[in-house]
Amino acid sequence: MLFIGQYDHTIDAKGRLAIPADVRSRWSPKAHGGAWYAVPWPDGAVRLYTETQFEARAAGALPQTLTPSDAQAKLQALLFGAAARMEMDSAGRIRIPDAVIEVVGLGSEVVIVGCGDRFEVRDRAQWKKDFKERLAGLPELLRATEAERGRGA
Repeated sequence: MLFIGQYDHTIDAKGRLAIPADVRSRWSPKAHGGAWYAVPWPDGAVRLYTETQFEARAAGALPQTLTPSDAQAKLQALLFGAAARMEMDSAGRIRIPDAVIEVVGLGSEVVIVGCGDRFEVRDRAQWKKDFKERLAGLPELLRATEAERGRGA
């Protein structure tokens, strides 16, 4: 499933966030899994992955050894320890754990941003404030990602 667009939403007092209706209408538990995974990110976002996307990426990130390097072990503990699995309720909402909301500093007014393979949940006011600046930086981001591809990154 391709995630695009921006959706203004709120996180209610119980930590519930509605998945956008057009995404729910395309949702297939068989294809996408029965849940979502939330991963807090250092830039103030909560990354949301479908269950199938998260598990596929997790399998690729896990070294095939019982003795990972110190860096691998720290990365695993940080990413997987901070991640949360959330099932959608009958109203199409997920409950983001308080710890995830608090660590990235989200308030109740958020924007859900489509990022291709995932959603990012961000502070709405900050996103709107920064959006024009981010858009102005698009040419540089494109050059940087092209350079990374050229290096095999």
